[in-house]
Amino acid sequence: MSIAPSADAEDLRAHLRKFLEKLAGREQLRAGLDADAGYDPALWRRAVDELGLAGLLVPEAAGGSAVDLLTSGVVFEELGRALVCAPFLSTIGLATTALLRVGGADSLLAAIASGTVTTLVWTGDRPSDTDLVWDGTTVTGTAPVVLDGADAGRLLVAARSDEPSDGVVLLHVEAGAAGLTVAPFTTLDSTRRLARVTFERAPAQVLAADVAGALDDAVAVGSLLLGAEQVGVAQRALEMSVDTARTRVQFGRPIGSFQAVKHRCADMLVDVELSRSLVYNALAAVDADPGAATLEASLVRGFVSDACLSVTASNIQVHGGIGFTWEHDAHLYLKRAKASQLLFGPPTAHRRRAAELLGVQP
Repeated sequence: MSIAPSADAEDLRAHLRKFLEKLAGREQLRAGLDADAGYDPALWRRAVDELGLAGLLVPEAAGGSAVDLLTSGVVFEELGRALVCAPFLSTIGLATTALLRVGGADSLLAAIASGTVTTLVWTGDRPSDTDLVWDGTTVTGTAPVVLDGADAGRLLVAARSDEPSDGVVLLHVEAGAAGLTVAPFTTLDSTRRLARVTFERAPAQVLAADVAGALDDAVAVGSLLLGAEQVGVAQRALEMSVDTARTRVQFGRPIGSFQAVKHRCADMLVDVELSRSLVYNALAAVDADPGAATLEASLVRGFVSDACLSVTASNIQVHGGIGFTWEHDAHLYLKRAKASQLLFGPPTAHRRRAAELLGVQP
């Protein structure tokens, strides 16, 4: 099994990097922090229309490009490197993978490929733990943390059916439906928006029943793509540190010539490359065996989340006093790393789950 991205994936990386440098540079990033919407609609629209990014995993019959997870990981790596504020993780990493895992929702997949922002809603650590309730016609309950919940045009909801034989069901709820209340809230990471979503007997359409395992696997795939994004975040933090170490002069010499700075940058490089290898291996493994998603996601998130946070924190240290200022971008990467570390469960929970799946005594 090769874990190296294909030539086509590398071409896509190069094209996407140029695209993001033009449309998602520092000025656009800063402007987006105070925007009313949780993302840049113009960037999202062009990414959908010109690059087809929303349909990465969508089958060709539904208007997508149906690339493999490893290629999608390359895309998410670049999105993380540019710290893009757009609903890619919610729409591609969660909603698309959920629909693919349960099957039979081509119209919704086609809508995603055309740019409809969609997210997955559940409560608890995993969809199989959800306590939202489906009574046969409506859904009730509150999801305290929903990725891009305030910006999604459609919500896919994991709820527990009143009928025990149905188990966990996947529902479709339109934005603006009666009984649906969405309340965005301020978070540490202002480049990624979260919301509290409340259903008070909101009408919903059943897409599939008894899908707890399938939805857990979908969130695991989303976690892997988040891991790829974290690699991009860490990579950019490393690049910023190396640039500063080469150009910042103290005592008549570049600070990169000092042993302490050399060692810190070397440690950052090790964390980045280990993380990238682990993520690429996991994505390739799940491409080969979709049933490996949960284990691979826990292995990735158990290491990469901490590594990304360490690299972005070291980036601030290399920059010295300016690294702590609002005007510099270093703190934005640190905040994304910290928020991502806790998204879909902290590293400790993932390491515990990986140990359980491997039969290792914690």
